[in-house]
Amino acid sequence: MLSLYDTATQTVRPLAMREPGKLSIYLCGPTVYGPPHLGHGRATLVYDVLRRYLTWTGIDVRLVSNITDIDDKIIDRAARENRPWQEITHRCEDVWFQAMAGLNVQRPTDVPHATDYVDQMVSMIGQLIEKGRAYPTADGVYLSVETVDDYGLLANQNLHDLVAGGGDREVFGAENKRHPADFALWKISKPGEPSWPAPWGAGRPGWHSECVVMSLDLLGEGFDLHCGGMDLKFPHHENERAQAVALGKRFANHWMHNGFVVDAEGEKMSKSLGNVANLLDLIEHYDARAYRMLLLQTHYRGPVRVGQDNIDASVKALAGLDSFAARTALAMSDPAVFADAEVLERFRNRMDDDLDTPNAMGLLFDTVRQANAALDAGDTASAGSLAAAVHEMCMGLGLVLKTEGDVPAEVAATVAALDAARAAKDFATADALRARLQADGWQVETTKQGTSVRR
Repeated sequence: MLSLYDTATQTVRPLAMREPGKLSIYLCGPTVYGPPHLGHGRATLVYDVLRRYLTWTGIDVRLVSNITDIDDKIIDRAARENRPWQEITHRCEDVWFQAMAGLNVQRPTDVPHATDYVDQMVSMIGQLIEKGRAYPTADGVYLSVETVDDYGLLANQNLHDLVAGGGDREVFGAENKRHPADFALWKISKPGEPSWPAPWGAGRPGWHSECVVMSLDLLGEGFDLHCGGMDLKFPHHENERAQAVALGKRFANHWMHNGFVVDAEGEKMSKSLGNVANLLDLIEHYDARAYRMLLLQTHYRGPVRVGQDNIDASVKALAGLDSFAARTALAMSDPAVFADAEVLERFRNRMDDDLDTPNAMGLLFDTVRQANAALDAGDTASAGSLAAAVHEMCMGLGLVLKTEGDVPAEVAATVAALDAARAAKDFATADALRARLQADGWQVETTKQGTSVRR
């Protein structure tokens, strides 16, 4: 059974399912006002790996991930560029899903948009006011955090310590708050800004209110798992949780947060620091699988540095796996071949231990070496079984390997001619065909099992 670190309890504990065999996940999605960066890519890849692994084990996963399509950042960009805010959100959402497709991230089961839930947010805020948990002011409506007994649970701090931390919680509506840590549920719109009607004044919802309404509507109370980046732990996720608690509703049973992407100096990548790398640039200039490969070799809770060296190393590792897939295709073609059960059991043990992908990848590469050794020894039965286990593990990780089937027909014909020339001991022709392939950008590997090529 899969165990994951739970931010709320600060322990690695079993991931309980509200309904046996089914898992409900809510993942905080993008605010669509600009291109996705490497941090976005890490979060979506971590939870794509989690989803694929659970599905591989037979669990029916429902993943809800929202689109925040109304926000101060969107309004600010629209004003700067003198464009309709909807034009920005539609275009940025398209770019987001293009990037996700490029990373082979499965589309969420549900993709709710914040603007489709404004009426429900207004209703929720009204309930909080009626319960005495929220209060209207001249510039909006705020949640009174002092009415939430365990406020600060996810941050592992009490209210006094959180206030001492200060930060941007003091900025918006500071003159109208009853307590410095109170946060906006509703913001009264300024002239020319988008707005929706509400009893306390036309405006728009605060960011923290969106996910509460959408997750409870689509997944129901007590859903299994709430996910996101470490930067969302506080205040965003804490403020979501606080609203649900204030409403008297059961919220997420388990909280999962992935670590930061850092630059060469170890700084967290952020727009405020100006060191955010565009995810689309990585996909355009490298094998898009390389980012997944790099992240799989780092534990999801730790920081990860993305640089030229480790991206290049990931590309090289992928090339080796592709070559392995091509080399073992024949050994795996026998219908009697089954994946090595012992290897798969070890894989599950690693993954079930807080999604330990680094050790799972170590097992995968060890299995590749064993399969290659079996082939070299002429033991095609063992090679096929081990290779099938490698492919099963890759399926569980969302790692797609490229085989000979990805080679153009004319290149495959040249490879076949090269092998035919070698079999006839016409080494001059074989060398000429090898040189032609290499001149066209192919790396050529010849073993006693035959010739394989890769870019």
